[in-house]
Amino acid sequence: MRRIAVITAIIISLGLAYAWFSRSKPIPVVLKEVTAGKVEATLANTRAGTVEACLRTKLSTIIGGRIEFLGVKEGDKVKKGQLLLKLWNDDQQAQATLAQSQITLAGKRTEEACLVAVNAEKEAKRQAELREKGFVSPSREEAARTEAEARRASCNTAKADEAQAEAKFRATRVEQGRVALYAPFDGTVAKIVGELGEYSTPSPPGVPTPPAIDLIDDTCLYVKAPMDEVDAPKITAGQPARITLDALPGKLLPGKVRRVAPYVSAVEKQARTVDIEVDFAQPDATGKLLVGYSADVEIILAGRENVLRIPTAAIQEGGKVLVYNADSGKLDERQIKAGLSNWEYTEVLEGLSAGERIATSLEKDGIKAGASVVPDDKTKGK
Repeated sequence: MRRIAVITAIIISLGLAYAWFSRSKPIPVVLKEVTAGKVEATLANTRAGTVEACLRTKLSTIIGGRIEFLGVKEGDKVKKGQLLLKLWNDDQQAQATLAQSQITLAGKRTEEACLVAVNAEKEAKRQAELREKGFVSPSREEAARTEAEARRASCNTAKADEAQAEAKFRATRVEQGRVALYAPFDGTVAKIVGELGEYSTPSPPGVPTPPAIDLIDDTCLYVKAPMDEVDAPKITAGQPARITLDALPGKLLPGKVRRVAPYVSAVEKQARTVDIEVDFAQPDATGKLLVGYSADVEIILAGRENVLRIPTAAIQEGGKVLVYNADSGKLDERQIKAGLSNWEYTEVLEGLSAGERIATSLEKDGIKAGASVVPDDKTKGK
């Protein structure tokens, strides 16, 4: 009997040892305490947006030709009306000189013809007075009147020739304008395609030819960003927004929606989106920004202060969360009712109380309802 008791005790001890060493160890889990704070309902762009200039024009000459004058370089500040570039046009200048001389000649002819017309009219009047007194015949008076009318017609024809010469001269000025580029507004020369003496090609419609000069006004900037077509009906002009730039990490810039595109962009192999434009609410505080910077936009639809909130990433499918039970060391599943939500926080209307802790490291294996867990070092004291 003593031997049986010893064997039984050994078996029991081995069983207890096996159960002790084979038991599942608690899983370290990151916990987040349910606290009060601000929650906003927001929308974010689907792809990176871009900082754009309010005024930007890509200038090209109407006709092609060799660059004879290039008065700016990339980065130069220019004034409205300043001559930027001009093509060779000696032939047009010669035509303009010829037209100018024709104006002068036509003017002289007009002066001569109209002076003769005035004298003829005076003579016709004198012949009419003499006829009334019986000193000349009616035919003589009629001939003088006809001569005066003919001279007046010649005067009018000369005036028409002069107007035609002036119109021809203006046409040559228009032709000269086809080979010159003037700044349409104050701005900065962003890019120049071509060098002095090279041939500049115009940009016809539908042909992706680089412009001769890319001019921007960087004193007024905004962000253009694509939003999912599903979110577009929720966005209207005037809504507040937050802008983040890769060039300014960690800095939030306030903005305001200024325009929502009236159509959906359908780009091949990409989701259908609607472009929006967002102004910088405090442009003086943004500092020096460059056109073309990558930017992200977050549209604020609504917001509430001092409400219970939890990390959005802690919510499982069906609106459930895993609450840490300190007494049992396990995770309990809890159904919650959510309010406003964004990518960071979700408002809790029902199901949780302030001070409770929920699991956020849901990606770990074994994290589920009923799992034995231990708070990760990062969450102790929270």
